Amino acid sequence: MAVKSKVIADAGAIVGALSRSDQHFQRAAPLFRSITKPLYTCEPVISEALFLTRKVAGGQDIVLGLIESGALKIDFSLADHIPEIRSLMRKYSTTPMSLADACLVKMSELHDAAIFTFDSDFRIYRRFGRQRISLVGIDG
Repeated sequence: MAVKSKVIADAGAIVGALSRSDQHFQRAAPLFRSITKPLYTCEPVISEALFLTRKVAGGQDIVLGLIESGALKIDFSLADHIPEIRSLMRKYSTTPMSLADACLVKMSELHDAAIFTFDSDFRIYRRFGRQRISLVGIDG
């Protein structure tokens, strides 16, 4: 069954969908195919995904190709949200929260969207300070 609402993609989910050797491949690949495109993301996530696919044959080209094809859409400007990102990273400093994770949480607030992830930290993070984030992958 296709996931049709707007979905934001985390690096681990992108890599999991592309790399057969990834621990999440069996779950991530069919979920990735079922989500209505585009999936939305941010540049810090793309940076992480490119780093994580550096040893996967053709992996970095595939990630960049997903952006070129429109399957992944970069839909966030860090410069426009520095105070909120700083606040999130301070709030979750003991987790700790990466820049990419903070951007995804902020994107979930801006777009009222689920996050496609296998990162359990997203069970801790909250939108607007108190709201649980809707998750695809790890929870759904």
